[in-house]
Amino acid sequence: MEEKQQVSPVSAGLRARCPRCGEGRLFKGFLDLKPRCEACGLDYDFADAGDGPAVFIMMIAGFIIVGLALWVEFTWQPPYWVHAVLWVPLILILPLGLLRPLKGWLVAQQYRHSAREGRLHDVVETADNAGRDEDAK
Repeated sequence: MEEKQQVSPVSAGLRARCPRCGEGRLFKGFLDLKPRCEACGLDYDFADAGDGPAVFIMMIAGFIIVGLALWVEFTWQPPYWVHAVLWVPLILILPLGLLRPLKGWLVAQQYRHSAREGRLHDVVETADNAGRDEDAK
């Protein structure tokens, strides 16, 4: 039986496709995940990108836009209306354009590395049991 080649998380994420098969669509809306892949049936319940994509986008887009705005200001010193015309559309387009591919990439990385929600309760319970074992000695 021929084994299917693993899908690249970068490719699957940037194309907003299923991280297992690379065929089914990942999103049902702009950022809402589908319940499962229509091609291979992978359940997307494991996926929880949270605020990660938004934080990364704010950092990346902020660095790019502020850097360009400072460069334009110090190079040409244009009037304020030029800054508004240049940067307001970029402030809206750049984050929205990057958000979906980055969320798709993070979901694909979660699948690739079998990431799951943290279980603090299990760690605390294990630590409590270790303390009781030492008291019994």
